[in-house]
Amino acid sequence: MTTLATDTPRNYEVGDRNEFPVVAADIIYEGAAVGLVDASGHARPLTADDKFVGFAEDKADNSAGAAAAINVRTIKRGTIQLSVSGAVITDVGQPVYATDDNTFVFLPTGGVFIGFVRRYISSGVVTVEYNAGVFEDPYAGFLAATISANT
Repeated sequence: MTTLATDTPRNYEVGDRNEFPVVAADIIYEGAAVGLVDASGHARPLTADDKFVGFAEDKADNSAGAAAAINVRTIKRGTIQLSVSGAVITDVGQPVYATDDNTFVFLPTGGVFIGFVRRYISSGVVTVEYNAGVFEDPYAGFLAATISANT
C-alpha cells in the first residue's frame, strides 16, 4: 500500500446534508419529511411505508420527470420546529412519528419514527431533535395498536 504523493481532491458531503434521487412524477416541497422507498431507493414525500431520511432543504419538482431525473437535498440531522398533534409542556423527551410528510403525532401506529421532543414552544408546537438513520424508535420491534377508551 502506498501513501499519497500528490494532492488528491475529493468530493465531500456537506456535514448533515444528503441527496437522493426522486421518484417519477412527484414533488417534494421544502420542509417536507422525506422518505425512501425500500424497493427502489428513490425519495418521495414521506409515507407510513418509508424509511425517514430527513427534511427537504429545497423544493424538488420532478412532476414531469422520470424516476431519478432530479435529486432532493435533505437535512438528515438537527432540530426542527413542528406542529405535533396534542403536544403539551410535559412531552419533552417523547418520541415523534410522521404519518405523512407534514403530519406529526406521538402514536407509533401508522407512523414513521422521526425523533424526540427537545423543547415545548406552545400548545401543539414543539422542537424535535432528529438524526435520520441514527436515532432509534424506542418502540421498534413492539406491536403497536391504538385502542379506544371503551375497549
